[in-house]
Amino acid sequence: MFRRGPPRDPDAFASEVLEYLQPLHATAMRLTRKRADAEDLVQDTLVKAFRFADRFEPGTNLKAWLYTILHNTWRNARRDAARATVDVDSERVDEAASLPGGPAALETPERILLRETLDADLQAALDGLPEAFRQAVWLRDVEEFSYAEIAEMLGIPMGTVMSRISRGRRQLFQQLTATRSVPVERAAVE
Repeated sequence: MFRRGPPRDPDAFASEVLEYLQPLHATAMRLTRKRADAEDLVQDTLVKAFRFADRFEPGTNLKAWLYTILHNTWRNARRDAARATVDVDSERVDEAASLPGGPAALETPERILLRETLDADLQAALDGLPEAFRQAVWLRDVEEFSYAEIAEMLGIPMGTVMSRISRGRRQLFQQLTATRSVPVERAAVE
């Protein structure tokens, strides 16, 4: 059962929460890969955070609490979406297929942002990781959460978090080594 915290200044709490708006949005983009879905996820997260503000214990890690809400909301939405029926707008599919380069030519905001901030090889290697590894590596290496915080956010044992991060980093290293060594070998042959 949740303990109710002491009454707190709602404006101060809102200011603290809103300081994490940008990092929450960046993580939501990594999870959803669509701007509109990321914005919805962040909005749902903030609504829940404000609704249950009395359950937050002052003096604990607000950022980890918000990320836990974000990840739980995303996981629940994915579970619910898996149960939903799929509607296809065939006109949009035809329209996308008729674009030069086909549907792959469509740029998502995440692709644009990552291309501008990450090396292309690193971006491709991150995108190539299985979702569980990508999520763990991102939370640890980019968002800088502790293993314990990641375990709590994702609802998995800390050993699993450590394993996913280790395996994800190894896969990233292997992919980056393979892509960067090819041009060097070609140059040596020529």
